[in-house]
Amino acid sequence: MIRWRRFAKARSADDCRLALFSSRLPSRPTRSALLWAVLVAAASFAIPAFAESGLVLPYPTTFGRIPASTFDTERHRLGAANLVIENLDGGNVRLLAESGVDGGARTIATAVLAPIEHGSKLRLVSQSSRSFDASGTALGTLEIDHDKREGRCTAPTESGTNREVVPLPPHDRVANVPLNLLFDPLIRGSSQSVDFQVLLCRGGARLMDFQASVANRITQKAHQLIEVRYGPDLGSFVSFLARTVTPKLSFWFDPDDPETWLAHRMPLYSDGPEVFVVRQGVSTNLFID
Repeated sequence: MIRWRRFAKARSADDCRLALFSSRLPSRPTRSALLWAVLVAAASFAIPAFAESGLVLPYPTTFGRIPASTFDTERHRLGAANLVIENLDGGNVRLLAESGVDGGARTIATAVLAPIEHGSKLRLVSQSSRSFDASGTALGTLEIDHDKREGRCTAPTESGTNREVVPLPPHDRVANVPLNLLFDPLIRGSSQSVDFQVLLCRGGARLMDFQASVANRITQKAHQLIEVRYGPDLGSFVSFLARTVTPKLSFWFDPDDPETWLAHRMPLYSDGPEVFVVRQGVSTNLFID
């Protein structure tokens, strides 16, 4: 009866529709709450979740294969190594780094990056790393999907395969592979340090904060040799203690060289031996231990 009387007072079809709608509306305070709820719900459907790397990396100045070699900490050559930078169909860029012992253990790491800012910069799309022991048996696979915002650690077990997934934060700063590009602000002197994260798989999949800074700038024959050291960022004192027990992690660059990267030192794989990977034609005597 209430609705019918309101329709009877309506003077047009539009008034009838308005009367019908107003008869169903709640009180004014509830109406405001309902309106906000509708707007929030609409926004959640209209705006997709931001899911991509927050790191902006420089576009490579050179492409192709950069031959190198793997050395142990006593500078004895163990095997061949390679760094490959190539363009993919669609405009993406891929980095591939391979190092290891000839006929033995090895690691293959890749990163795919998409051009941004009119092709002047790159943003990470995916990263992966696969390691093999001396017999060629797979030790595990690390994968990072920045679009899906997840990191994955897969390792063989006696009963099959163990797989762990770690969610990545929005605008993540996870960089396991393209460290030669990540450290560019340190090489150019535009930054004192670079903060980033690394996905670790050994001992349980997790993200760990890392920090990199320039440790040495050495001038040799009018050229600079820059050493960048990096490691876990757990606070100044704790990080100092951590670096006394963790592997020595360094990259060396020559900013006057078109290819820039000269060498790096890191474990061959998780809990594996520390090795130097040195660009072909570069003396291992250049690098401070």
